[in-house]
Amino acid sequence: MTQTVPVPNGLPMERDAGPFAPPRALSRLREVRPVSPLRFPGGHEGWLVTGHEEVRRLLADTRFSSRQDLGVLHVPYEVPGMPVPTEPSPQIPGVFIAMDPPDHTRMRRRLTGAFTVRRMKELEESIVLVAERQLDAMARLTPPVDLVERFALPVPSLVICELLGVPYEDRATFQTNTAAFLVRDQAFDEKMAAYGAMTSYLAELVTRKRAEPGDDILSDLARQEDLTVEELTGCAFLLLLAGHETTVNMLALGTFALLEHPEQTAALRADPELLPGAVEELMRYLSVADIFYRYATEDIELGGETIGAGSTVVVSLLAANRDPRRFENPDTLDVRRAARGHLAFGHGVHQCLGQQLGRIEMRAGFAGLLRRFPDLSLAIPADEVPLRTDMNIYGVHELPVTWTRTAP
Repeated sequence: MTQTVPVPNGLPMERDAGPFAPPRALSRLREVRPVSPLRFPGGHEGWLVTGHEEVRRLLADTRFSSRQDLGVLHVPYEVPGMPVPTEPSPQIPGVFIAMDPPDHTRMRRRLTGAFTVRRMKELEESIVLVAERQLDAMARLTPPVDLVERFALPVPSLVICELLGVPYEDRATFQTNTAAFLVRDQAFDEKMAAYGAMTSYLAELVTRKRAEPGDDILSDLARQEDLTVEELTGCAFLLLLAGHETTVNMLALGTFALLEHPEQTAALRADPELLPGAVEELMRYLSVADIFYRYATEDIELGGETIGAGSTVVVSLLAANRDPRRFENPDTLDVRRAARGHLAFGHGVHQCLGQQLGRIEMRAGFAGLLRRFPDLSLAIPADEVPLRTDMNIYGVHELPVTWTRTAP
């Protein structure tokens, strides 16, 4: 399997194959060496995994640790003002995405009841109503409008605020700070300032909920007295960040992709029963939460390579979800495709806890948009849409759209 290919200096990130495709360098690596060496800024020699089967195996293998306090975890791109790491980062209480079992298991179990398939189905009607209210408000506007501002951002924000018990009037604060935290090349001190502002706000919120709990997920957690305020704060940060940033960008970028593939949009309008499968296909095709990291706790064989203990391993879900060894014609958006088995929600013990919630929001959002705006179109040329190439969760900063008629 191993072939001689240039070892990348830093993670290839330029979207040179179009707004929806992986960087060409990632696709080339996946075809010839799906587990490939990677040179990091500062000189660390780690690994990049781009093949579907290899990513799946890695995410299921707990010898690849998610903990940032276990070893030195390197970042594969420059961050202004960030010193080259020489020692492990401290573990942040409650942020269970950066934990291994049994600590991860202990924290995640506290939330599994809140995100069961049954409970999400019970919420589906209210989520549809949230989407419809936003569509009503958008339909009253004179186009063009920014779909991100008017629809893709408010719908998941409203839903996650209601679920977690975060006052919606505080949304501007957390949206600004989570966005700043996710800027890829943001100066390190600015990133930490945004994180500090978010955690200070959330610490006050969970402290209030511990004193006066309500009917929401953060109150349910706050009632568990063995969880510290620091753990509650970290957990709240993770849920709020993951609970709206990913879905916001899937709704916006997914709409962009559908508008650029009118034959697929026409198929969905003609047969709404295709929508659940189309959501899976859009997740596979776009993979907005693309890059994840692991730390090799011992020498591990993967894809014909030996990953040495202490190596930082970068995982590209986008490249893996475009692997032709797993999906036929993977660079084609096909709403009729059986895309189950994609890795957009991750795999293994860290598979996305809120995946059913995300699916419901996307089904409600795309179904409503396609029905209410029969001739929705871009209001600017596609190559002028501002892409979130500067962010750790991919998408669009704005999506100007227009229409000439609306439907009930």
